[in-house]
Amino acid sequence: MEIINGLHNIRPEHHGNVVTLGNFDGVHHGHQVLLHHLCAKSRELGVPSCLITFEPQPREFFAGAEVPPRLTRLREKVELLKRTPLDRLLLLPFNERTARTPAEWITHELFHDLLGVRYVVVGDDFRFGRNREGNYDMIQRTGQELGYGVSECGTLQLEDERVSSSRIREVLGEADFELAEKLLGHEYFIMGRVVYGRQLGRQLGTPTANIRLHRYKAALEGVYCVEVDGIDEDTYQGIANIGLRPTVDGKEPLLEVHIFDFSGDIYNELLTVRFKHKLRDEQAFGSIDELKEQIDRDVVSARDWFAKHK
Repeated sequence: MEIINGLHNIRPEHHGNVVTLGNFDGVHHGHQVLLHHLCAKSRELGVPSCLITFEPQPREFFAGAEVPPRLTRLREKVELLKRTPLDRLLLLPFNERTARTPAEWITHELFHDLLGVRYVVVGDDFRFGRNREGNYDMIQRTGQELGYGVSECGTLQLEDERVSSSRIREVLGEADFELAEKLLGHEYFIMGRVVYGRQLGRQLGTPTANIRLHRYKAALEGVYCVEVDGIDEDTYQGIANIGLRPTVDGKEPLLEVHIFDFSGDIYNELLTVRFKHKLRDEQAFGSIDELKEQIDRDVVSARDWFAKHK
């Protein structure tokens, strides 16, 4: 999959595509069905398939401090899209200028002039452009005018569940990882590089691999049984805390993972942390000793859970 970062990197060879546009947060089962239609049409027409997405997501830009949870950060979204037959990913910044962009600019200049689209596939609830003024009917009229085809892909229903990013966020909030996996089409995971922390876990006897979440609000909060990939060829079990760490006056969201039966140096390694089971909510303790005692109990509980769910 080729990644085109910004309009200035669109080249003449990128002219001629079958295109879709959207957040694709989670790259869930419904997204995968749409991408299947997109790639099938690209094969039929003999041109590449292309997904256009924005970073940050528009709803994050408008929400400000009240930013909603994300299912996938950009790195995770790219990883999931690489698993599909998608040919191209066009990443565009979302800022004040983007927010003021008329829908007609997308249908005329972006789709027709810059990308030379042959066909556009969108979801049935798709809205775009300034004040969300653009919709499917508008793309269809423009396509008839400018000579590209347009079709919509209906919302996927799976076991009487409407598959959507908002529904998956609810399911993850309920720690129903089995249903989340059905709706996502893959296990829920977070990827990131291990960074240096305050070494508090090591002092407490449970060293952790720390992954910063930066400005993004995660869909999870609490203590979880997890599986970890990316250290070597093996999959490791462990326990993870995701949140602000109120007992130690944490200032930013952090994913801390204590990996069972491992003691090597993994700083700067890219890990994939897959969430299996929730043990408890994050909480503040009266002292570091109380925190250590609870972590010890959490480790025992996690090992017991893994023993029962081999």
